[in-house]
Amino acid sequence: MNLPDSVKTYFDADQSSDAEALVGAFSETAVVHDEGATYQGLEPIRRWWLEAKQKYSHTAQPISAANDGEGISVLATVSGNFPNSPAKLRFRFIVEQGKIAQLEIGA
Repeated sequence: MNLPDSVKTYFDADQSSDAEALVGAFSETAVVHDEGATYQGLEPIRRWWLEAKQKYSHTAQPISAANDGEGISVLATVSGNFPNSPAKLRFRFIVEQGKIAQLEIGA
């Protein structure tokens, strides 16, 4: 699977629970949309990910990726401590200047 470096870093860091590497994949003004909430900037993104990791003990394993012209859409199997685990979720990334500028996670 051919993923931009920052997207690959995101999934690798998620699987190894490396918050610093994960946050380092984002631009300083990045925005994340997940579970009906929006997080903007590195510290809110760090808190979002750490809180989700603590709550769900999840990992995301990419299974396919497609470039939709404006971003990269990655289908991943997400496993963890939540109902109906594992679940397939779509991660849509917009990458600008080698960093994740936007991430939206949904079904």
